[in-house]
Amino acid sequence: MVLYNFKQITIVPSSKDFVDIILSRTQRQTPTVVHKGYAISRLRQFYMRKVKFTQQNFYEKLSKIIEDFPRLDDIHPFYGDLLNVLYDKDHYKLALGQVNTARNLISKVSKDYVRLLKYGDSLYRCKKLKVAALGRMCTIMKRIGPSLAYLEQVRQHMSRLPTIDPNTRTILICGYPNVGKSSFINKITRADVDVQPYAFTTKSLFVGHTDYKYLRWQVIDTPGILDHPLEDRNTIEMLSITALAHLRAAVLFFIDISGSCGYTIEQQAALFHSIKPLFSNKPLLVVCNKVDLQPLESLGEDERRIIMEMKSEAAKCAVAGSVIDEQPCSDDCLLTMSTLTEEGVIAVKNAACERLLQQRVEVKMKSKKLTDCLNRIHVAVPRIRDAKERPPCIPESVLESREQDIKLKRKLEKDLENENGGAGVYSANLHKSYILSDESWKDDIMPEILDGHNIADFIDPDILQRLEELEQEEGLREAKEAEEGSDMSEDELDPEEKEALDAIRKKKKKLLEEHRAKKVTAGSKPVVPRKFDKDRKFGTAKMSRHLISLGLDPSAAVERARSRSLSRQGRKRERSAAMELDDAADAMDIDKPRKRLRLRSRSLSRTSKEAVPGEGFKDTAQKVKAVKLGRKAVKQRNKNAKKGEADRVIYNMKPRHLFAGKRSLGKTDRR
Repeated sequence: MVLYNFKQITIVPSSKDFVDIILSRTQRQTPTVVHKGYAISRLRQFYMRKVKFTQQNFYEKLSKIIEDFPRLDDIHPFYGDLLNVLYDKDHYKLALGQVNTARNLISKVSKDYVRLLKYGDSLYRCKKLKVAALGRMCTIMKRIGPSLAYLEQVRQHMSRLPTIDPNTRTILICGYPNVGKSSFINKITRADVDVQPYAFTTKSLFVGHTDYKYLRWQVIDTPGILDHPLEDRNTIEMLSITALAHLRAAVLFFIDISGSCGYTIEQQAALFHSIKPLFSNKPLLVVCNKVDLQPLESLGEDERRIIMEMKSEAAKCAVAGSVIDEQPCSDDCLLTMSTLTEEGVIAVKNAACERLLQQRVEVKMKSKKLTDCLNRIHVAVPRIRDAKERPPCIPESVLESREQDIKLKRKLEKDLENENGGAGVYSANLHKSYILSDESWKDDIMPEILDGHNIADFIDPDILQRLEELEQEEGLREAKEAEEGSDMSEDELDPEEKEALDAIRKKKKKLLEEHRAKKVTAGSKPVVPRKFDKDRKFGTAKMSRHLISLGLDPSAAVERARSRSLSRQGRKRERSAAMELDDAADAMDIDKPRKRLRLRSRSLSRTSKEAVPGEGFKDTAQKVKAVKLGRKAVKQRNKNAKKGEADRVIYNMKPRHLFAGKRSLGKTDRR
C-alpha cells in the first residue's frame, strides 16, 4: 500500500533567504583569514574552496526541493489529476523545471570559475574571481524567485490535503450541494465536517473512517456538483469529478426529495444522467435523503417515475461493474434515510459496504493469483457412514426460553433507555437481576461491605427501639436542666468562687500575652525580650536540655552565654585597672608596658575549620564537609565570571564570523 504524505516536503525559502542561508554557511564553515604573503597555490586553493562549497550547498538544497515534490507522472492518477486541478500541471512542472535549470547553471558557473581560479596570478585577482562567481550564483537564484514563491504556496496547500489511499475500501458520497452529504459522513464516522444551511459549505475533500465486519473503510465527502458542461465547472466541482473518475469506490448519489436544498428532483436527475459515465464499473446506490420532511410514498407520479428511472440505471451500473453476470436485486439500489432522525443511516452504510466488498471479492476470485492459493488449500469433507439422518439437537430448555422470549418480547436496556428519555436521562438499575430472598431488598441503599467488614454482622434488630429510648432520655435531661439551671451573676458568688474566677481570668490573660509575644517575636527576633520573660523560662537550663536532646555538648554554649552577660562589668573593671597602671607609670616616669588586655568575654582563637557553637553544625567534620560542598557549588559560576546566581550578563554579543573582516567605506552589510 502506497501512502502519500505531503506534510514531509521541505520548506522552500524565498530567493533572498536562500542566498542568505547559503552565504552564511559558506562564511561560517570555510576559512576566512588569508594574507597576501601566502604562496599563490595556497591563495588559489583558498578561493576555489569557497566557490566549490557554495555550489555544493546550492546543489544540495535545490536537489532536496526537486526530490520532495511529487512527480505527476509517477504517482497515482487520482493525485496527478488532483494536483492538476488545484495548481495547474503546466505551471507546476515549469516551476520545478526552472529550479532544476538553476541547479545546473550554478554547477556550470562553479566549474567555469574554478577553471579560471587555477590560473589566478595574485590575491586581488583570485578574490575578484570568487566574488564574481558567488555574485552570478546569487543572480541565478534571484531570477527564480517567483518559482520558489509559487512552490512554497503549493507546499503549504498540499500539506493541508487529506491523506487518501486510492487502493483501499472506499465509500464516495456525491450529489447536489446541501443534500445532506456532510451530515451523513458525520453520522457514520468521527469526521467533523462543517454543516451549514447554504450551498457549497464543503469546498474540498474530507475523509473519515468507519468499521464494517471488522474492516476499516474510508469514507470521502465531496463538494457539491452542479449540472452544466465539464468545461464550465470550477475548481471545487472538479475535485468531486476527479475523485469519481479515479477512485475504485462504492458511490452514494444523494437526492433531496423534499426540495429544501433549492433544486428540484428533475434537476438532480439531470445531474445523475450527465455524470453517469463516471459510475461505470462501480457499485452505485441512489439514496433519497430527508424523508422526515417528504416521504417517498407521498411524491407525485412524475417524480416517482424519475426516481425509478435512476434506480434502474443504478442497477445497470451494478451489473456492468460485476465480474460475474448476476442480476442484483434492484431494491438494493434505492435506499431512503434521514440524517436528522438517523432513520436508515446504518442501513445505507451497510448496503454500500456489502456491495463494495462483494465486488472486491469477485475481482480477486477472477484473478490469476487465486489458482496458486487454491492449489495449497484442502477442504476436508467427512465420509457418509450410513443413511441415518442426524438433525441438529437443541435442548428443550433452550427452546422453551426462546419461545418465552418471543411471547414476552423482553425489552432490552436500549429499549428502556429510549422510552425513558435516552442517554444521560435514563440510568440502568444494576440491582434488578439480584437473586435475594425478598424482592424488596434489591433497592436497599445500605452498602454490603464498609471498611472491609460485612455490614450485616453489625446490624442490631432493635436499633429503632433503642433510638427512641435515647431520644426520650435526652428530652428528659433537657427539661431537667432547664428547671434547675439558670444564669448567675457575680454578686451571687461567695468569696472563694470570686477568687477562683479572678485566678482563671489572670491565667487566661497571661496565656494570651505569651501567645502574642511569641507571635510577634518568633519571625524576626531570635531572643525573647526580658519584659516577656519575667519567669526566666528561656534561660541556659532550657537551652542545655534542648542541646542534650539533639546529642550536642551544651557546656561551651552555656559558658558563652554567661560570659556575654558579665562582659559589660568585666570591661569596666579591666578598663579601670588599666587606667590605674597608666597613672602609676606616668607618676614614676616609667615606660608603660604595652600589654594587650584580653576581655573575659572573648574566646580563644580557633581554626577556621573548627565548629563553633551557634553555627548550626554538629561537629567539625560536618562543617568541613559543608564548606567543601559550598565551594564546589560556586566553582562553575566563578569560572563563568558570574557575580551571583541571578547574574545573566553576556558580555560579548558579536559572533566573530559575522563581524570580523574589513568593510569598504560606507558599507554596513556584513558581506
